[in-house]
Amino acid sequence: MTPSLPLPSSSADAANGHEPSSRLAGFYRLPIDARRRTLVEQTWLTPDGSASLADRAGFDERVADTMSENVVGVHTLPLALGLNFRINGKDRIAPMSVEEPSVVAAASHAARLALTGGGFVAETDEPLMIAQVQLLHVPDAEGATAKLLRNHDALVEQANRVIPEMVRRGGGVRGLTVRTLEQTADGAMLCVHFVVDVRDAMGANLLNTLAETMAPRLQGLVGGKMGLRILSNLADRRKARAEVTIPVEALAGEGFDGPAVRDGIIAASRFAELDVYRACTHNKGIMNGVDAVILATGNDWRAVEAGAHAYAARNGRYEPLAVWRATPNGDLYGRLEMPLALGTVGGAVRAHPGVRLALQLAHIQSARDLAELAACVGLASNLAALKALASTGIQKGHMALHARSVAVEVGATGEEVAAVALELTRHGDYRPERAVLVLEALRAGSLTA
Repeated sequence: MTPSLPLPSSSADAANGHEPSSRLAGFYRLPIDARRRTLVEQTWLTPDGSASLADRAGFDERVADTMSENVVGVHTLPLALGLNFRINGKDRIAPMSVEEPSVVAAASHAARLALTGGGFVAETDEPLMIAQVQLLHVPDAEGATAKLLRNHDALVEQANRVIPEMVRRGGGVRGLTVRTLEQTADGAMLCVHFVVDVRDAMGANLLNTLAETMAPRLQGLVGGKMGLRILSNLADRRKARAEVTIPVEALAGEGFDGPAVRDGIIAASRFAELDVYRACTHNKGIMNGVDAVILATGNDWRAVEAGAHAYAARNGRYEPLAVWRATPNGDLYGRLEMPLALGTVGGAVRAHPGVRLALQLAHIQSARDLAELAACVGLASNLAALKALASTGIQKGHMALHARSVAVEVGATGEEVAAVALELTRHGDYRPERAVLVLEALRAGSLTA
């Protein structure tokens, strides 16, 4: 397998001194307020944006009450940043909302590895989504299909009149297809797909409205009974692709040479291609990164998860969304492809000030831009997991970060957290009981912070 996406025509923007850098060395060591100042200095954030972050990005119970039902409070997750990303020649940072520190650390580490090969290359399809209309007990499936297709242009025109604002923004219905799903003595089950360009929207409400409005017109043409009228979350016409090439020498470390790590990653990839049990965990690692970006930017992670796993099974067996191979000169090459129906307008983007801030922080220009970023974070997460599995093992880095959570759990604060976590990691004992003893020793002065 060789790289298939076009390389950026110029990296001038990335090299331009006015462009912010995603390479924020030592960022994780800084206090939170210093991290925000760094983001302002690097022009990722405005001073007002930094102040908004400090004020929980303006998300309070009043906002929450407008977004959901039976609200009793606000349940928050950390807003973290995936660093070191360069995508299509431009430095990017990725807003990630996730409770597991190793997800952010791993993605940032893999993105730094990707820099050694020039970063990620990504692309997306046009934002085409599908609205489905199910027709039941259709008496003549073949005749009905022919009639619907003869009226294709008129039906598309009628459908576009249902969504004039989307048409005005350059989107709209691009066509329709008809499938016969089942033939019984009571008639056929047909499914009509309206293929709709939704521009920067995720498109769920618009697609549902379109399906509900057009269903009676379809029934009037072919008879039968209307069934379901709803969007499909298998957005297989709206895919994102990301790829990366890592120089083999960049993979060396912790007692492993580059070729050994490369071969381990490729073997792990092949394992996922051959075994559904491994493929499931392989894809879960990808979604660690993708879902974190989706949550931070107010998108529907449940829809993306459903679409991703359905797409993974498109060939009749569940397969990995990303695969890894050696290039002809011995470097490591990885490629991810998956449906990514994301929006940058409407929904939580409009209602949640923190979501708007996350999109600003990531310098997101469009829904396709956001999908490219999420795909690259997913591929980075996969690379980090496979590299760990092929070398030191997944638990070493994970448990080192888990130690911080254990330290907080037993009451450590401030600089105590790092000191307790270090001691737990040094002895490989992460039990809360052990953390309590370490914290007591630290406070008694018999252990130095």
